[in-house]
Amino acid sequence: MTSTDELRELRAAVRSFLDAHPGAADQAAWHRFAGELGVAGLAVPEEYGGAGCGLAEVAVVCEEIGRALSSLPYLPTAVLAVSAINESGDDEAKERLLPGIADGTVTATVIFPGDAELTLEGGRLSGVAPYTLDGDVVLAYVGDALVEAVPSARRPHVTMDETRPLVELTFDGVPARRIGDAGPCDRVRDLGVAALAAEQVGGAARCLESAVDYAKQRHQFGRPIGSFQAIKHKLADMLLQVESARSAAYQACAAPADELPVYAAIAGSYCTEAYLAAAGESIQIHGGIGVTWEHDAHRYFKRATSDAQLFGPPQAHRARLAQTVL
Repeated sequence: MTSTDELRELRAAVRSFLDAHPGAADQAAWHRFAGELGVAGLAVPEEYGGAGCGLAEVAVVCEEIGRALSSLPYLPTAVLAVSAINESGDDEAKERLLPGIADGTVTATVIFPGDAELTLEGGRLSGVAPYTLDGDVVLAYVGDALVEAVPSARRPHVTMDETRPLVELTFDGVPARRIGDAGPCDRVRDLGVAALAAEQVGGAARCLESAVDYAKQRHQFGRPIGSFQAIKHKLADMLLQVESARSAAYQACAAPADELPVYAAIAGSYCTEAYLAAAGESIQIHGGIGVTWEHDAHRYFKRATSDAQLFGPPQAHRARLAQTVL
């Protein structure tokens, strides 16, 4: 386990980079972020050029990405793809793909069962993944296999949340390389849910920080609006939600394999609703300026709304959690 001081230094380095490169999402920015900082390889085993860390360390990066509303493909590449490759047990795939991810020269994404209508026949992949995170390398769970394929076409979507690019991937009988067995794809998805929860914590914390700063600066009736009881209550409720969400997210990221499904479901449910609440309250506290294009408040609300659907809404996570106690 990485020490607290090392995690603090990691957080500071990531935040410094994201503050210095706001909005950057091109290949050059990814290469600098992933390669120079070494954060894309945090969960990559050391023998393949990574740091051999766990999701607890990755979560720190995810939180900072959520705080900055970064469009960098960290979640699909450094979390989902790395987890899928690690869990596949395919040493050849690890040796071929993981070094490129670790040094920032490769991005990747994962398509889960149920997210697309894909068929694998004679080593060729066909079908359409209508909404997916993008990446150079596409890994898809099809039947009992995890396969790697190059899509015939990529069509970017125009979405409400422009900070989370989504694409439609078409596979028109393209060659597919099998990467081991399908393995525990549910575990890979749960790791994604936990990492997304950390992102949501970062976004919610930034909403709270922005609302507190504005409540100190904005004056009405000769006093800061933060001195009014109604605003104090809103900020106190936001603080409780953010800190509770942080606990849920980091517990999920540190959970042992047999407990991950439960903690991921808790984090997926609570952190999603905490982010939505914090983003909404931030707009309310900012008042008129909070609904203008010139302010970032609406961007966090849009990110919170899109995050709420990425791995399923809170209700789906609670339904899954309920199955574990019945």
